[in-house]
Amino acid sequence: MILVTGANGNLGSATLAALHARGAAATGGSRTPGEGMRRLDFDDHLSLDLAGVSVLVLVSAGYAEDDQVVARHAAILAAAVRDGVGHVVYTSLTTAGDHLAFALAHRATERLVRASGLPWTILRNGLYAELFGGLLMWAGNGVESAFVESPFGEGALAAVPREDLAEAAAVVASDPAPHGGRVYELVGTPITAGQVADAIGVAHRPIGLGEHRRRLLDETAGLLPFQPPMLASIATGVRHGFLGGTAPDLTELLGRAVRDPLAVAVAVASAAGPEAKS
Repeated sequence: MILVTGANGNLGSATLAALHARGAAATGGSRTPGEGMRRLDFDDHLSLDLAGVSVLVLVSAGYAEDDQVVARHAAILAAAVRDGVGHVVYTSLTTAGDHLAFALAHRATERLVRASGLPWTILRNGLYAELFGGLLMWAGNGVESAFVESPFGEGALAAVPREDLAEAAAVVASDPAPHGGRVYELVGTPITAGQVADAIGVAHRPIGLGEHRRRLLDETAGLLPFQPPMLASIATGVRHGFLGGTAPDLTELLGRAVRDPLAVAVAVASAAGPEAKS
């Protein structure tokens, strides 16, 4: 049995769907499990029952400070060792992401995975095309004068549609033995904010990093304390050319060309635009 953690989240649910599409025997784990899933709360160690699990797809438990994230991952890995899980697949962060504010929790978890003694595969995922489209900000008065702003300047992101990352995880988890001890660099095709704006048919106006940080701190409701520096680090990483590099691993795992990240980013950005709201 394959078990996918975070199965109610975007990547976890897409990975579970991709496994089912391949005919794999798979279930999900979540703090709030759906029908047929297991309850797995990384903060409640008594809930971490992995009996009968042959492959654990450990989807990173983000949305917390680094120490809490790493502690959560350590707990589920200890349960995997205790319950005899046969292989761990960890969804990590692209190597270029070492410049990002949330990289250390991923690299610390990679160390834990390697030290666990279990067979493992690490998937170093690029940033989502959905995220890139969602970070563009609409401005202007009404449909005719609308344009998008971003802190990305002319920088490119090798963005990846989430669905491709989920499919890659399913490919590895379905037959993990050939992927044992491998680290895959799963990045996509470089796209820019200007390209997204052009495809929508509006102008792109870059804003400075200081203005971006001010908006995150003063104008963006609902952000947790760790999120403004995380988002600011993405902005400067893209803007200064650290996140645009490509690699062949994703295409090779999928056995096909990757989906177009520009189309995905355009769809997400357009859905937040004035025409969609009118």
